[in-house]
Amino acid sequence: MWAALSLVFLAACDMQDMYQEPKYQPLQSSESFNDGRSARPLEPDTVAQGQLRTNTLFYAGKSGGKDITALPMPLTVPLLKRGEERYDIYCAPCHDRVGNGNGMIVQRGFRPPASFHIQRLRDAPIGHFYDVMSNGFGTMADFSTQITPEDRWAIAAYIRALQLSQHAMLADVPMEQRQKLEAKVP
Repeated sequence: MWAALSLVFLAACDMQDMYQEPKYQPLQSSESFNDGRSARPLEPDTVAQGQLRTNTLFYAGKSGGKDITALPMPLTVPLLKRGEERYDIYCAPCHDRVGNGNGMIVQRGFRPPASFHIQRLRDAPIGHFYDVMSNGFGTMADFSTQITPEDRWAIAAYIRALQLSQHAMLADVPMEQRQKLEAKVP
């Protein structure tokens, strides 16, 4: 009984040609609008629900038009691990794994980027790295559509860790750890 009733409903759907109703395919032209497009452009100054980005520290890396100097989120081990993972995917091909600017792309003949270890970039605020990833700089294209803001900050934090790893001093190590290090050195 139920099976027969289901078949009647299914047949009724097909009879109404629901699968054949008129519609536009993506990028199909249309005579309904003056510009000839079926896909309508977004209205100026509209923001999708949940996409309003008013936190300029986080989404622009700036305060008062200047690059911020502190990470706008807590620095955690998972954040650094995520930054390393994203750096290895998006940055290492040009900047190499330690940030010297001699990645595989450079070895294939492309122009080398600046090393993260030069004094100018060691002194640059962390917001600078976020801004460069977001907007590009020189021959580097922007990565704002490929890398989320959260991941751009994770990468910026990881770049700071790379810089520290190449220029660490014994004075940077906490005293209890320093004593262990000094005991191991002959």
